[in-house]
Amino acid sequence: MQTPVLNQARGTRLHGQKVLVLVLAGGKGSRMGLLTQRRAKPVLPIAGTYRLIDFALSNCVNSGLTDVWVLESYELHTLNDHLGGGRPWDLDRTYGGLRVLPPVTGPEGAGFAGGNAAALYQQLPLIRQFAPDLLLVLSADHLYTLDFGPIIAEHLRRRAQVTMVTTAVPPQDHATRFGNVVLTRAGRVRRFAYKPARPLSDTITTEVFLYDMTTLDSTLTALAEQHTNLKDFGDFLLPTLVKGGKAYAFPFQGYWRDVGIPQAYWQAHMDLLDNQGVPLDHPDWPLYTLALPRPPARLAAGVQVADSLIAPGCHVAGTVRRSVLGPDVTVEAGAVLEECVVLAGCHVAVGAHLRRVIVDAGYQVAAGRRWWGEQVKVLGEKEDEE
Repeated sequence: MQTPVLNQARGTRLHGQKVLVLVLAGGKGSRMGLLTQRRAKPVLPIAGTYRLIDFALSNCVNSGLTDVWVLESYELHTLNDHLGGGRPWDLDRTYGGLRVLPPVTGPEGAGFAGGNAAALYQQLPLIRQFAPDLLLVLSADHLYTLDFGPIIAEHLRRRAQVTMVTTAVPPQDHATRFGNVVLTRAGRVRRFAYKPARPLSDTITTEVFLYDMTTLDSTLTALAEQHTNLKDFGDFLLPTLVKGGKAYAFPFQGYWRDVGIPQAYWQAHMDLLDNQGVPLDHPDWPLYTLALPRPPARLAAGVQVADSLIAPGCHVAGTVRRSVLGPDVTVEAGAVLEECVVLAGCHVAVGAHLRRVIVDAGYQVAAGRRWWGEQVKVLGEKEDEE
């Protein structure tokens, strides 16, 4: 990682470039069902003690990028409560640091954007005032750890207009859920398709895009004159830049997962338990989060706890196997959890036996409640009791 240079008048510079990071944290996450009815998707708990957006923000600060803007639109209060002004990531700074962008208001172009490209276009006036050389756009919805410094260096070496971080789609996922690319041997993006009915290849975009700001500004402005809604990046913006011949891929070899559906969210936790998931304890790449002080977890005498992650504040008197418990979870004697993800403040009563279940925060699992099957089940306040 290159040491960043801070100039108070001009922001943080990396590889001689002024870089602004824009984290997109506005989607409803409707495919997550109960899990996003009362919270913004970026604050979904991960591994008991973290939130989804922690990974994007920690990647930024560990890469030396400290001018970070978070674009919001849904359940703003839940996201703002967690961001805490940027303090957990050392982004609460007099110059630069974290800036939260709510939906645009005013007489023109106001309201919720119709997609991430439309949202970016809405924020162009503010971005122009900051005057970055490069704009790094990230989604807050993915699990990965990545140093952005080498991406910036490669982008500059190639004189690219956009660099897309790509990965091979996991076998259990479908390439049609993502942007697909076909590359030349030199790594240039030759073809791009956004969520195609038939995949072009098994190489997908990870929703990490590095843009040359001058090109981005002129392209968005021109597209806005042609379309009333710019929609998502994959609809008009990226196809236009690919057609221009200066779009390149940066292949990512590490763990990356989109957790846009409950099955993927559950699988990400099982990956952690198998030591194949996103690394949580790398000494040179710490993960930062807002964490309230809690007492250590308490395990009663004679409990059976195996291959699990237990957060602080838990009281466990039952059986827990291959499961992840968030803070302040109580598991009574005689209750059994297997391959479950239980969020903060839940109470699992005596005789309950759950397997492959995600339990939403604060839910009270009734005594004797049972569920197990091949499909992942989500329990929460608004579920239909069976």
